Amino acid sequence: MDSLEKEPPNGLEWRVPMPEGAPATTRLHVAGPALPAPLGAWTLLMMLKTKGFGFADRVWKMGAEDPRKAMYGFKLGVALTLVSLLYYVRPMYDGVGGNAVWAIMTVVLAFEYTVGGTVSKGINGTAGTMSAALLALGVHWVATKSGHRFEPVVASGSVFVLGAAAAFARFIPTVALRFDYGVTAFILTYGYVSVSGYRVHELPVLALQRICSYSIGILICVAVSVLICPVWSGEQLRLLTARNMESLAAACVLDSKAAEDAHANLAWWEPAHGRFGFRHPYAQYAHVGAAMRRCACCLDVLGSCVGGESQSAERVLGEACTRLGEQSARVLREAAGCIATMTVRRSLGLAVEDLDAAVHELRAGLSAVETEALPPLFTVASSLLLIDVSARVKEVVDAVHVLATLARFKPADDEGGDKAPSGTKVHPLRNASQGCLDMTP
Repeated sequence: MDSLEKEPPNGLEWRVPMPEGAPATTRLHVAGPALPAPLGAWTLLMMLKTKGFGFADRVWKMGAEDPRKAMYGFKLGVALTLVSLLYYVRPMYDGVGGNAVWAIMTVVLAFEYTVGGTVSKGINGTAGTMSAALLALGVHWVATKSGHRFEPVVASGSVFVLGAAAAFARFIPTVALRFDYGVTAFILTYGYVSVSGYRVHELPVLALQRICSYSIGILICVAVSVLICPVWSGEQLRLLTARNMESLAAACVLDSKAAEDAHANLAWWEPAHGRFGFRHPYAQYAHVGAAMRRCACCLDVLGSCVGGESQSAERVLGEACTRLGEQSARVLREAAGCIATMTVRRSLGLAVEDLDAAVHELRAGLSAVETEALPPLFTVASSLLLIDVSARVKEVVDAVHVLATLARFKPADDEGGDKAPSGTKVHPLRNASQGCLDMTP
């Protein structure tokens, strides 16, 4: 009993008499000392200030790294201001009526970061809006001829059938890739015009106003996107391919197929601009990207598959594989330069020749160390690896050469300053082992 009455070492003890039947797990929570109200408010204010400045700094850095993102916001503001004139200017408002709100919605939904994205949505949306409006007028005429009793049945039934069919069509790969926004515009316009036709007597006027307001919004979007600091999807695709090839030269594994496909799809809609004329081979960039990804897998395992039981063998093979990797990186950097500048270079052919020399040296090194303590399986695997690496790198070169031929890349000065002779013509590469981008009269 005396032990219970002793004061604890820290001098603190709570004894609370518990009534009978109270749960044994009941605990008393004692709150710590609270901060004074002015100090707590000041701490909260400083925390909000720190977070606010941090967020502003991140936003500023993002805009400084790529000013086009800030310009995109400015361009969207200009487009919204222009389309708002449909409300502010009385004659324009009288022309489109209350459907002017559709023009504003069109700008918000159709204005994209790139010209290709805006033009794609513009063409798809216009086609979907016009076809839906005309079809809704035809179905409305059929519904009115069906009698007052069956008119709502025909109208609502057409909305169900056409809406369900259009929604299902969005799963078709071709439709989903290039015409998804057009299908969405079709569903929206048909539902609006068809349902309004049951209460509105002048349905053709309503449909015409819907088409006009949408067309005005699209024209404003395309004009602002093209005339004010345009961002071209084709240019983005070319730069992305060149950057990926530079990354591949640094032995990085690539995973950019989705971005390449997206840019190639949007670039398909863009008008001719700069050196990107009509029928520019945007699809060939996908072949270049596929060749790079196959090459990346081989380069990734180039160093890990070399080894042996003899130190001299490891040294000989290691040096040869190092040179092979360096020459492969040189070839890829030259090919990336060709794509980045849209020119052809003699230095690329010289780099391919040096790559062949590195392959022959590696083969000679394998032959020289066969008699040493090397497993036969290792020798075979190393031979297959060097053949595969060389073939994959040359496959990338071939794809780049096809792109240069189709896109009509111009001859460029060599690193030594020699210009290509006037009247020279670029011929497709017939054999990658013979060099690349031969310049013959």
